[in-house]
Amino acid sequence: MKTVASRTFRSTPFRDASQTWSAIVELLTQGKGGEVRSELFAVAGVASSVIADQAPKDAPIVVTCDGPRTRIYCVFDDNAIEGAEGNENALGFDPLKGDWSISLPCEKDDLFWVQGALKKHSVRITARDLATDLSGDDEAKAARTENMVLDPKGFLDS
Repeated sequence: MKTVASRTFRSTPFRDASQTWSAIVELLTQGKGGEVRSELFAVAGVASSVIADQAPKDAPIVVTCDGPRTRIYCVFDDNAIEGAEGNENALGFDPLKGDWSISLPCEKDDLFWVQGALKKHSVRITARDLATDLSGDDEAKAARTENMVLDPKGFLDS
C-alpha cells in the first residue's frame, strides 16, 4: 500500500470556487512561487469550474509525485459553513516533488472541453470522469478516514 494523505477544503458558500482553488494551490506549493505555481494558476478557471460543479465532493483531486499520493476533497453547503469536515492543514512532505501530476474529477458531460482547456496550459494537470475508478480505490477510502497511512516496508527497505 502506498502512503496517502487526504485533505478536505471548505468551498461554497464558505469561499467561492476560485478561492478554493487558490487555497489548494497554496497547500500544494507550500506557499512557494515559481513555475509550478504559475502552471497551477494557469488552469485556475478550469479548476474552479470543476469545483463549482462540486465534482471533488465524492471523487478526489488526485496529486501524485515521487512521494506520497495526495487526495483532495471539497465540502459544500452547510458542511462548508460548519467546517467540521474540513482539514486544510499543511502536508508534512512536498506534494509536487519530482515527476508530479494532478487529476481533476469532472462531470462526464463536461469532460471533453475540460480536458481540452487543461491541455492548452499543462500536460501535468488532466481531467477524468468523476465516475472513473482510480487504481487503489480502497486506498482512497482509507485516506478519507485517516490523514496519513504509513507503509512500514518503505522504512525497512532504506
